Amino acid sequence: MSPPESTETSRVAEFEQSLDELELLVGRMEKGDMSLDDSLTAFERGVGLYRQCRSALDQAELRVRQIIDPNDLDGAPRFDPDTP
Repeated sequence: MSPPESTETSRVAEFEQSLDELELLVGRMEKGDMSLDDSLTAFERGVGLYRQCRSALDQAELRVRQIIDPNDLDGAPRFDPDTP
């Protein structure tokens, strides 16, 4: 079993790699020189990458909420940064 730091680093690296690939894919599609078939394939890949990134961000948000309030089991925000 890998240590938590290694797992966390791996998740961050996977997120960054997915985001980089998504940005490259969007750039290629924006040029407009792809065939319809290639565009559809790229779009499908892009949707998959978007979902991976969204999931990683959701997990990070939940983790932040749990760090702020470990007793918060439902994930509802209870932290007000403007409260002294």
